[in-house]
Formats: sequence, structure tokens, C-alpha cells
Amino acid sequence: MELKLTQIGNSVGSVFPKELLIKMNIDKGDTIHVVETPDGFLLTPYDPAVKKQMEIGLEFMKEYRTTFKVLSE
Repeated sequence: MELKLTQIGNSVGSVFPKELLIKMNIDKGDTIHVVETPDGFLLTPYDPAVKKQMEIGLEFMKEYRTTFKVLSE
């Protein structure tokens, strides 16, 4: 899918087709993140910092799962 850049006031922007908004599960007012990858740039509604925090949290819970089990009893 191609997006054309257009002048919007003093900025440059793009209009996202409705089909793309639905597929990305985003809507007017939402924030999207631009992530640089080895293959170029990725537009995503998911915050990469939160993803990293989740990975750290999951690793922590895995490491201390016995402790969490004892605490839950």
C-alpha cells in the first residue's frame, strides 16, 4: 500500500485509508510509533519501550516463579 505525502499547514503528513486504519487497529487521535529496523522503517501502534519492559518483566517472573507461587498461597 502506498501513502502519498501532502502539505498540511506548515507540516507534511499523509492520509491513511480506512482499510489501513482497520488493519492497524488505529483511529483518529491515536499515536503510532516509527521504529528503525535493518530493513527500513516500521509504523506500529505498539510502543517498543513497553515491549522491552514486558520482556524484562516476563524474564523476572520466570526467574522467580517459585517465589511467586509461595507468595500466592
